[in-house]
Amino acid sequence: MEELGIILQNLDWSPLWISLKTGVVATFFCFFLGFFAASKIMRAGSGLKAVIDGILTLPMVLPPTVAGFFLLLLFSKRRPMGMFLYDQFGIKVVQSWLGCIIAATVIAFPLMYRNARAAFEQVDINLIYAGRTLGMSDMKIFWRIVVPNAGPGIASGTILTFARALGEYGATSMLAGNIPGKTATISQRIAMVIQDQNYLTAGVWVAIVLLIAFAAIVLINVISSRSMKNVERW
Repeated sequence: MEELGIILQNLDWSPLWISLKTGVVATFFCFFLGFFAASKIMRAGSGLKAVIDGILTLPMVLPPTVAGFFLLLLFSKRRPMGMFLYDQFGIKVVQSWLGCIIAATVIAFPLMYRNARAAFEQVDINLIYAGRTLGMSDMKIFWRIVVPNAGPGIASGTILTFARALGEYGATSMLAGNIPGKTATISQRIAMVIQDQNYLTAGVWVAIVLLIAFAAIVLINVISSRSMKNVERW
């Protein structure tokens, strides 16, 4: 216990703050991008929907290191995109916190997209027909009927997206590196201290991640239970 107290006193908390900041910003982008993509893909034809859905879901089934490899090829300063961003705007993606955000956004995006799409598709079609019968436009039906009824699924997807972005490791390591105080996240810190055989410090970080993950699961269950109560009342 004394050793644990010493570790907590001397612990560098920057990986936690970097992970939290990255998770919040990545979730912000994933929310709007996933919401937009899910709302648009519902109106596409079956063939086009299958192709686009496969592309948007691909980062979820690929190993994170593979996604990180493609991101590194895209944003490296030796490549056209990376050269353009750096020369024209002074934006450096590789070995930067921006790289953390991009990697976490790419990896976590499919969770937001899939949950939002599933939530939209589970809305009772009779509610939409009722809105049309009342003379509501498609835009009003979407915002006043579809979105409120899909709210619990969208909220759950947002929480899962944050948890996934918070724990991202593979793509982040390849694109942003592991710079202490700048790009070193909790997952990277755990890997580093394990390599140094500092298992007690690794255990502290693992406990922190477990607490955050458990809180996310509890929050999802609370949202789901409230949703079920509303359905039963209805």
